[in-house]
Amino acid sequence: MIVLDADISVKVHKAVQDAIQKYGASDDELIPILIHINHDLGYLPSQALEELSVIFKKPKSKIFSVASFYGMLSTTPVGRHVIRFCESAPCHVVGGRVVFQALIDVLKINPGETSKDGKWTLLTTSCLGICAVGPAFIVDDDIYGNVAPAQVQTILARYE
Repeated sequence: MIVLDADISVKVHKAVQDAIQKYGASDDELIPILIHINHDLGYLPSQALEELSVIFKKPKSKIFSVASFYGMLSTTPVGRHVIRFCESAPCHVVGGRVVFQALIDVLKINPGETSKDGKWTLLTTSCLGICAVGPAFIVDDDIYGNVAPAQVQTILARYE
């Protein structure tokens, strides 16, 4: 078991309880519960998965397998702003590679990393479902399509 700071432990417990109160403890609600906790805390800490394991009477590995399957959920801490870059073929053929390189150059991190200041996390995804406007990426909940490399700096500046 991971030992957490007391304040963090209380926040995790509260996020789990708030999600259970909102959705109930039915198996059908596990994904909305995980989304809720992930939104509240920015990721799904081990303690949250352990608490859900007890509540759902399932091994923690089962809860973790659901949590780690979905790209919109994270089992590790992420930056204040999460960028999800589409690396699908349609985005690639319309210039995705150079836009992705521009993101790497501006952020100075590689895919899967979080900046040292904790501001940015850069992730890739197989598809955002907006192939008609590629290359595309999402910053938090904001969608950007038809992005040119020269636009990357301006887009990211909106989050300063």
